[in-house]
Amino acid sequence: MEKSEADGPAIRVASATGRWVVLTTVLGSSMAMLDSTVINVALPRIGDDLGTDLAALQWTVNAYMLTLAGLILLGGALGDRYGRRRVFVVGVIWFAAASLVCGLAPNAPVLIAARALQGVGGALLTPGSLALIQASFHPDDRARAVGLWSGFGGVGAAVGPFLGGWLVDGPGWRWVFLLNLPLAAVCVPVALRHVPESRDPNAQGRFDVAGAALGALALALVTYALIGAPGQGASPAVIGSAAGGVLLGAAFVRLERRRAHPMLPPSVFASRQFTAVNVVTLCVYAALGGYFFLSAIQLQVVAGYSALGAGTALLPTTLLMLLFSAASGELGQRIGPRIPLTAGPLIAAVGMLLMLRVGEGSNSVTGYLTDVLPAVAVLGVGLVTVVAPLTATVLASVDTGRAGLASGINNAAARAAGLIAVAALPLLAGMGPEAYRDAGEFAATFRRAMPMCAGLLVLGALIAWATVRTPAPVEDTARPECAVHCGVTSPPLEPAPEAAPPDTTA
Repeated sequence: MEKSEADGPAIRVASATGRWVVLTTVLGSSMAMLDSTVINVALPRIGDDLGTDLAALQWTVNAYMLTLAGLILLGGALGDRYGRRRVFVVGVIWFAAASLVCGLAPNAPVLIAARALQGVGGALLTPGSLALIQASFHPDDRARAVGLWSGFGGVGAAVGPFLGGWLVDGPGWRWVFLLNLPLAAVCVPVALRHVPESRDPNAQGRFDVAGAALGALALALVTYALIGAPGQGASPAVIGSAAGGVLLGAAFVRLERRRAHPMLPPSVFASRQFTAVNVVTLCVYAALGGYFFLSAIQLQVVAGYSALGAGTALLPTTLLMLLFSAASGELGQRIGPRIPLTAGPLIAAVGMLLMLRVGEGSNSVTGYLTDVLPAVAVLGVGLVTVVAPLTATVLASVDTGRAGLASGINNAAARAAGLIAVAALPLLAGMGPEAYRDAGEFAATFRRAMPMCAGLLVLGALIAWATVRTPAPVEDTARPECAVHCGVTSPPLEPAPEAAPPDTTA
């Protein structure tokens, strides 16, 4: 059961096969979604159990984001060339195997290495889930299929912090990873039996493996320098890593400009709107990456919440996004993206500043209602305002033939921004290696970090106001090179607001 793009998608959502395809893609994407939403609430318990310092906890988060951000575009290209279902299934199996190693990890180095392997699996399955929908369903049913995929994925995101907290407080943090095994056990046979294979007959040229390797290594070296600096100071290893990361980044840009089939075609940045929106993405998701990493620890170490309580406390943000993101996307289409992309980050910045009220005593009912809930609710309103219009504007800023490439680049930018933020914020805020074990020290550094996150959001708002305009209609053309480089195959522009945004909790 295999077809190419030339055959045209013909599956209907109401058919049995259509329902199986939706189930498969939801299960696969939910594995990556759950891991990204539950890991933060598990960090203090992981640190205590494995006897690690703050740097190891940073690497537990960043090892996954590093390989995911560096390889997600290559993962999409592999699916286009060798079969989207095949690469998706390989990604699910890979992710599950790495999750098993995470769950059995005897120490922090093994856990960090397994998290990096998880990111490789995520880079294979994440673009494949939406690409399977794009390639399988009849155009008339594609928007509905994307809506179902987004809706069920949103439920998974909403349940994630609650489920993660329950697992950490109950059977233990290792079950945060082991939970992926039964999901994979259902997903793989369903995909092999019921999901049609598809590939792009126009996929051509060599894979940009060198570009992916250079990009990932540059991020890795910069991340190592930022995480190592608080404990090692201006040591030769830290300075050498920082310099090496900058040089490899420059080499990556040079390589992409010279290659015939680059992973990251420089020509896509000829669109000023596309470039501007991706800069806004960097600001917004850097702030969110730092916020979710630090807030989950603040709630547990300083405010005294359990892991379950911390996950539940942050739940209103996700619920607001689940309930109102589609309406926000429609509003953005009517009034244009400039106002939502300016107002949303400013509102979210207020929510982050309100988190400064969270401290000792905030774990009572009164403390939650007066300190925590206003902060997470205002943050949720800000994210509702900005995320869906941001995704839609990225897609609308290029022609439809490059929508998949645009979506993949934007996802990679969001994850890279979160990666750098998690590495840099503890350094900038002056957190020591053992800060998360001392409530007083962590509270003091948290109070310095949140204004930095809010400042990034304000910067993003200013950039959006100065540069973003309502895009003119673009020509609907298909470009062969897009099939080679697309990290995520995206739906048509009409349902774009319903498409799932980059993960905000990773």
